[in-house]
Amino acid sequence: MLVATAMVLVMTVPALALFYGGMTRSKSVLNMMMMSFVAFGMASIVMVLWGWSEGWGGDGAGNGNGKLLANPFSMWGLDGVSSANYIFVVFQLTFAAITVALISGAIADRVKLVAWVVFIPIWLTACYFPIAHNVWGGGWLAGQLAKGSTFAQDYAGGTVVHINAGVAGLVLVLVIGKRVGFGKEPMRPHNLTLTMIGAGLLWFGWYGFNVGSIVFTPESLDDPDRFSKQFFSETGVTFLNTTIATAAAMLAWLLVERLLHGKATSLGAASGIVAGLVAITPACGAVALTGAIVVGAVAGGLCALAVGLKYRLGYDDSLDVVGVHLVGGLVGTLLIGFVSSADAPGGIDGLLYGGGLASLGDQFLAALFTIVWTGVLTAVIAYAIKLTIGWRVTDEAEVEGIDGDQHGESAYDIAAGTGVLA
Repeated sequence: MLVATAMVLVMTVPALALFYGGMTRSKSVLNMMMMSFVAFGMASIVMVLWGWSEGWGGDGAGNGNGKLLANPFSMWGLDGVSSANYIFVVFQLTFAAITVALISGAIADRVKLVAWVVFIPIWLTACYFPIAHNVWGGGWLAGQLAKGSTFAQDYAGGTVVHINAGVAGLVLVLVIGKRVGFGKEPMRPHNLTLTMIGAGLLWFGWYGFNVGSIVFTPESLDDPDRFSKQFFSETGVTFLNTTIATAAAMLAWLLVERLLHGKATSLGAASGIVAGLVAITPACGAVALTGAIVVGAVAGGLCALAVGLKYRLGYDDSLDVVGVHLVGGLVGTLLIGFVSSADAPGGIDGLLYGGGLASLGDQFLAALFTIVWTGVLTAVIAYAIKLTIGWRVTDEAEVEGIDGDQHGESAYDIAAGTGVLA
């Protein structure tokens, strides 16, 4: 768990910071990377003070009969939490951090740092921890699904992390508005080398994200033989599923690019990797190997098509959070209802394996719950900030560079008028 937690930490800083930073323009790269670093810092404090209590405590969570909301004050400052459980607290802390950091890519280039700092703890409190409580912490949704013949499978965060972040990103871009010049001038990534490095580090860290999310049964913990069998079988399945789904998604994305534009790009490869990782996140313990390939391939192809919707529909999702995380999260979550297998650790057959519509219905309900809850509350938070301290830097600051305006720094020290590094 120590290793898995450290790997998930790497996913936010530096992996996501590099991935997003390379995709922005050179005048915005420091601000983009800072949004990831600040997200991790804020999420850490919130988790320890009240986030753990809100997500995993307060009302007998874990019994499947919990409330819609848990009490954030019952374990304030981890009061009553054994130090033996601190490692799991930190593991979940890294999930909260990466989730809110993902949102930042949707609003790159135009947001004041103070607005982002205010948004993080409010959104985590109103959206992230309630969804985590309902999906993983034994809250109301878990109780409703447990009444049926199956339950919604979300091994490592298709709803809690990716649909959650994707919906929030979409709401924010609609409330905050477009960047200056969006759709009229090119806004190309300034350093795809950074993006490729970030994608590779995300792939590496994602093994901690998915494989580290194994939950041992009480019976296995009391029986060394059962523990060993569950550990090696389940970690092996999730590890290989994560790998082959990601590979399939990357190749599918490149194929779509080639067919549509005649080129297979490095940005496409990096984006396909992330799309595959996103989609297999909820499904890595639910599907067999062939199912993992299907999940990855479908996600890679659909996400490659989805990222172009922002130009057709007119919303400025700067770094394709909606196209990759919302669409990819929905693909992975819903496909479980079709291709999950009783031979996988989840033990449930989907529609194509003879399991009927029960699993698909549960997956749909979990996705819908996340979309509605987070969509409504994110809109309330976004408008509240817009009407008080405001979200946007000035148009002049955005055009000249948000790095200089918000941080008084530049990523690259270029001698005036020479175009060369000083």
